[in-house]
Amino acid sequence: MRLACIFTDKIEMNEHRKMYGSDHLNYLKENNKEILIGGGFRDEVDGQFVGGMWILEVASFERATELIENDPYFVPELRSYKLKLWGKACDEPVVL
Repeated sequence: MRLACIFTDKIEMNEHRKMYGSDHLNYLKENNKEILIGGGFRDEVDGQFVGGMWILEVASFERATELIENDPYFVPELRSYKLKLWGKACDEPVVL
């Protein structure tokens, strides 16, 4: 199943990002068969991160939750998330 995960960060999450950025990127690479796309949200071009999004291809909501909560970036006090089923509108391949 394909899911979108929308993350919302508290401002204190930016300090956590600085400390665990390399671990987080390695985690995304290690799980790139299931975490297809990931990236951060900002309110301004050079602003601080306020959240992020993943597109996942997983067997279940439980697997998605496991991936999210095992990410070095995940700290429940600093980051919340919502999972939604997601479908791509067009079938053509997309390269970002």
